[in-house]
Amino acid sequence: MKKNTIGLDVNQPKEDCKDPICPFHGTLKVRGRMMRGVVIKKDAHKTVTVEFPRTYFLAKYERFAKRRTRIRCHNPRCINAQINDPVTIVECRKLSKTKSFVVVEVPSA
Repeated sequence: MKKNTIGLDVNQPKEDCKDPICPFHGTLKVRGRMMRGVVIKKDAHKTVTVEFPRTYFLAKYERFAKRRTRIRCHNPRCINAQINDPVTIVECRKLSKTKSFVVVEVPSA
């Protein structure tokens, strides 16, 4: 099957898939924000929850506090990210009520 180039500096997946909302083998276009995080949940079909920490400034105390962000992402079969995998996610069109990101890379160790 033909692989699309998505215009980002990420590794192409080695496996093929027939997922129509895969950025490499389907017709999904990626644009917008690109983030790195860790998969913390894989409970829904083709969906993972990615979490990454961030710092938040508290003006009253003039200090930074740790916060976390959790994002639901589409997980194509050719990538198949597992729990505790570091992943790269990219914004795309709205795929469902809560999903508007897609996993594009699981860096190899």
